[in-house]
Amino acid sequence: MNKKIMDEAGIRRALTRMSYEIVERNQGTENLVLIGIKTRGWYLAERMGERLAKIEGRQLPVLPLDISAYRDDLDAEAKKQAIKSFDTSFDLTDKTVILVDDVLYTGRTIRAALDAIMDQGRPSKIALAVLIDRGHRELPIRPDFVGKNIPTAANEDVQVLVKEIDDQDAVEIGEE
Repeated sequence: MNKKIMDEAGIRRALTRMSYEIVERNQGTENLVLIGIKTRGWYLAERMGERLAKIEGRQLPVLPLDISAYRDDLDAEAKKQAIKSFDTSFDLTDKTVILVDDVLYTGRTIRAALDAIMDQGRPSKIALAVLIDRGHRELPIRPDFVGKNIPTAANEDVQVLVKEIDDQDAVEIGEE
């Protein structure tokens, strides 16, 4: 049985607060690029992009990132083939990247995303925004912008639900 720990209004407030924090820490949105890790991080990044546009009065690039080619459990040949097909049409050189994901857990997803980003250029800075930080890191990765910290047990599962996929916005916690 899953327990709802964040509803639609809570998610909206968290994304709005993080958007204001991004503007404040970067003195605006000049030279910023939002990159959302597929799948749910991408939808959250799009929502943050809309909020940032309202706050600052200008659109900024919001890009999806598929990290499947960068997972650390792929063998060398599979990784080589997957990276060949990766779209590198947007140059991130000298940009400030805000990497967006739904849940930060071990850090392995973020490590893969950093590898993918570095293959698309050399950003001047990369910051991490996550809706939920649940702890249990296996790598030295720390978010810069957090919607909510939720201490969890290792056997618990945190699910972020988004309307675009799940027909509702919510964060739930349950047993794995």
